[in-house]
Order: sequence, then C-alpha cells, then structure tokens
Amino acid sequence: MRNSCHNQIPSQEIATYSIMDQGFYHLSCIKGTVEKTEMNYIICDFDEQNFAKRKRAMFQIAVEQGKDLHPDCYIESTVDDICYNMNKVVCKYRHVIDIAKQAMIDCNIKPNVQLNRDITHGELLAALWHTLS
Repeated sequence: MRNSCHNQIPSQEIATYSIMDQGFYHLSCIKGTVEKTEMNYIICDFDEQNFAKRKRAMFQIAVEQGKDLHPDCYIESTVDDICYNMNKVVCKYRHVIDIAKQAMIDCNIKPNVQLNRDITHGELLAALWHTLS
C-alpha cells in the first residue's frame, strides 16, 4: 500500500516538534472529494538554502507519489513564496526596534526582544496578547 504524501514528510520536522529557529513543514489545510484532494503546506526555514531544500523535497514527494498512478490521475505541485525570514530586513532598520522598545518603556511595559515566529502561529499571538493585557 502506498504511503500518503503527508506521511513522507519527516515527522520530527513538523511545526509541533520544532523550536523557534528550526524550520518545519506544516499542513495548514486539507480538503477533498472523490475526484480531487488539496493539501496546503506552510514551509518555513530561517536558512535560505534549507528553505530551498524543503521546497525541493516537497516536489520530490509529489513525483514519487505520482509514479504508477492511473493515467487519469496526477499530482500537481505549486509553490507560492509569500513569506520570508524578515530578520535581514529588520537588522537593516534597528532603529525601528529601538522606537518600539522605547514606546513600551514609556507605557511601563518591560520590553522582551527575542526571536519570534511569524503570525501563522496563533499561540504566539495569544502569548503576546496575554503579556500585554
């Protein structure tokens, strides 16, 4: 029996098991019918080369899973690069961080500048909300 595409992703590299600066794969949506199934993934990595490797791995999984399928069946893979590691950009404009820190100090909030994942991680937004409320 053929393993599913999702089972081909290393289980230790999903978002649940990664820490702040580790890359991951995250199945963000799956929907389907008898005729068609869509699986949408978020691929994240803070290293550009590792990010490219992860994207290639997803295409390779699709190729492997597509072998020996019925001629009317196929796997289509697309990539939309919509989110990038913003650290390079932020480092160019450190004064923005300084302004935000000063605004927090002015509001009697102790700044805690640290590595953070993007807004796709709702638990981090919830933690931020809890900190500020």
